[in-house]
Amino acid sequence: MQIKIQPMGYTQTNCYIVTINDKDLIIDPGMDATDWVISHTTNPVAILNTHGHFDHVWSNAELKKKLHIPIYTPKEDAFMLKEDPLSQGTPSSEPDYLVEGDATLDIQGIKVTYRHFPGHTPGCSIIQIGDVWFSGDFLFQRSIGRWDFPYSSAEDMAKSLEKAMKIKEDFTLYPGHGLSTTLKAEQKIMPFWIKEVKGR
Repeated sequence: MQIKIQPMGYTQTNCYIVTINDKDLIIDPGMDATDWVISHTTNPVAILNTHGHFDHVWSNAELKKKLHIPIYTPKEDAFMLKEDPLSQGTPSSEPDYLVEGDATLDIQGIKVTYRHFPGHTPGCSIIQIGDVWFSGDFLFQRSIGRWDFPYSSAEDMAKSLEKAMKIKEDFTLYPGHGLSTTLKAEQKIMPFWIKEVKGR
């Protein structure tokens, strides 16, 4: 697996291109991602969204039109791609596949697992490919996603962190913003964040 990373837009949202068996998966194409993605892919097969916030889906529609590839989006966040709940002027896009809950997909022979961790958004998910998590805005290096946005939920975020605490395996984490880390490293400080989210 080859991973290319480029922070996009004023939010510096990480856009990822994951290449396996000469096939390119595009994860979270944010603001002005189109030219970079096109110049760094040779055989793009799908666009994968971790959640529906503008800075992760901005270039969905343009890339879908130019590359003729499908968009996979968590079902609970699909409305965000059209309604622009944070009022950022996000170009509207239409998911081709709505991913429900924890689900394993076969995308042209590549095993892709969505793991649902709501809280930041209703559909917030990580995308697992092999031993790598593309953690979107759920987990960052020594931090977590905000739970005070419209459609965020502190209660769901706490439950998601507790769910993540129970996972025994380790994964390399490539987050939606900032530097990579590991699940084991972040599990060490999850109890702090659970207390913060619960307001204790």
